[in-house]
Amino acid sequence: MDFAAVVAFPLESDIVVVFGIVFAAVVLFVFEPLPVDVSAIAILVVLVVLEPWTQVSPELGLSGFANPATVTVLAMFILSRGIERTGAVRTLGDWILAHTGDDERKQLAATIGIAGPTAGFVNNTPIVAMLIPMVTDLADRTGTSPSTLLIPLSYAAMLGGMLTLVGTSPNLLASDISGRLVGRSFTMFEFTQLGVIVLLTGAVYLLTVGHRLVPERIDPDADLANQFELKEYVASVRIPSDSPYVGETVGELEARVGRDVEVLRILRRGKIVTKQLRVRTLRADDRLLIRSSRHALLEIVAAPGLQFADVLDDDELPRADPDEEPTLTEVIVVPESAIASESMTALEFRRRFDSPILAIRRQGELLEQRLATTVLRGGDTVLAQTTRPAREQLMDDPNFVLAQEVERPSYRRPKVPIAVGIVALVVGLAALGPFPIVVTALAGVVAMVLTGCVRPDEVYDAVDWNVIFLLAGVIPLGISMERTGAAELLAHAITPLADVVPLVVFVMVFYMLTAILTEVITNLASVALMLPIAVDVATEIGADPFSFVLVVTFASSTALMTPVGYQTNLMVYGRGGYRFTDFLRVGFPLQVVLAVVTALGIATFWGF
Repeated sequence: MDFAAVVAFPLESDIVVVFGIVFAAVVLFVFEPLPVDVSAIAILVVLVVLEPWTQVSPELGLSGFANPATVTVLAMFILSRGIERTGAVRTLGDWILAHTGDDERKQLAATIGIAGPTAGFVNNTPIVAMLIPMVTDLADRTGTSPSTLLIPLSYAAMLGGMLTLVGTSPNLLASDISGRLVGRSFTMFEFTQLGVIVLLTGAVYLLTVGHRLVPERIDPDADLANQFELKEYVASVRIPSDSPYVGETVGELEARVGRDVEVLRILRRGKIVTKQLRVRTLRADDRLLIRSSRHALLEIVAAPGLQFADVLDDDELPRADPDEEPTLTEVIVVPESAIASESMTALEFRRRFDSPILAIRRQGELLEQRLATTVLRGGDTVLAQTTRPAREQLMDDPNFVLAQEVERPSYRRPKVPIAVGIVALVVGLAALGPFPIVVTALAGVVAMVLTGCVRPDEVYDAVDWNVIFLLAGVIPLGISMERTGAAELLAHAITPLADVVPLVVFVMVFYMLTAILTEVITNLASVALMLPIAVDVATEIGADPFSFVLVVTFASSTALMTPVGYQTNLMVYGRGGYRFTDFLRVGFPLQVVLAVVTALGIATFWGF
């Protein structure tokens, strides 16, 4: 017998339970005690278990996995990988470098001009991942602070994602929900005219007001060692012949000296030893490069059996010369990557890539604790001592982005026209209407593999599975809010404002509420939660529900005010040396301007 049919609960109980789940979801997404994709699946399970209240059957709960939006997002990740592996974006970067010179304003305009339009057809997160090395290299070669270019890069990619349906994942999810709630999904170029205006508005702002507000946090004349303050954390130590450490292993030395000290390498008779350090036996006259906190360095001064230099000589630091081995390399941990879910430590990073981590910048601050046991997080920028094989391995790993421009030997440049043509066909066929985007995108995946743009073994690695599971988990939550009347109740609480202000002002306020919510939870969750509310609000005040769908779609895809609001902001956060407040200072005025532009644009093109 159906339990739901036996036990009848009043509507009020349904709403209370759903609100409780929504509150729990917001807490999980904000504080992230679990990875967001795991939290989304947990929410899905709770919704199904509490079916009598939530009205989410097992079939509805699992519908997110078979949802066209989910499958399309999956396919777009693979199509983006095809563009990346052919080196198409790198070719654009080379062109920029050749034509901008050392004119900072031209560099900024070129960065926006490449990132914005490209992100309309390739998912904006991999676009930023591909352009960070190019922008950083451009800044280094011309004496420009990378800080002045990286926030504009992230913002331009976000705004460019609003040019087409496939520009960003929230667009696809919003299209699916809109089709279910108001019977109208998005066409490929449904909101392109407004997207162009939004992108141009953002570009003008970033080239004028924003250019003055973006700080130069990184000195363009400072090398990597100085940027990461290595002289304050790294020291050279010699093992004298009478030292008690002679004959002991590096691991035993670290244990005896203190937990905040780790050996990065051994210089022995002119040769550098970096492999399997912890089991290496120490010899007389070995010179050790150690890393520690400031406090631990002071203790080493008094440690018997070690000869310590108060100030590290410049020639003791690893060189940032690409022709030398090993060399300093900045590596960015991709937000919401599998690495974060694995809880990879700096020691595990060293073992996997044979590359010791010298420093970690997190949320604008350098970490001082022992790095070996420090768990890497999405958005971390780490300074590692790498060999050429390690850099090639890191370039092939989707969990990391090299912040320096390194020629990838595996670029399939002859296939650039093929990859670009496949993406153009996917977009064109979906726009013309014979097939839905989910079908053309899957066909594009097959074409990418058959033509060799993407190898079969690269297909699954190309997909950001955290996003896929997050999508599948939050879709049932929106369905539950719609079915139980929770969205309608929230709409009742919001609509009185429409009686005291003009409708266009009400839309601006609704836009800002959605944008603020997106800053504290993921943009996909924001779409799933706010779209049912937006439709009910529009119905309550007698407005066009589709116009309010567009308001939520645009607001959810432009998280400009914090570094944690969107993946691309996190990716440039550490590399640019930014502070948390830098995003608020630059992003808040732009967010307000976009609220006005978006509201007026929707009123003009679609009406309320």
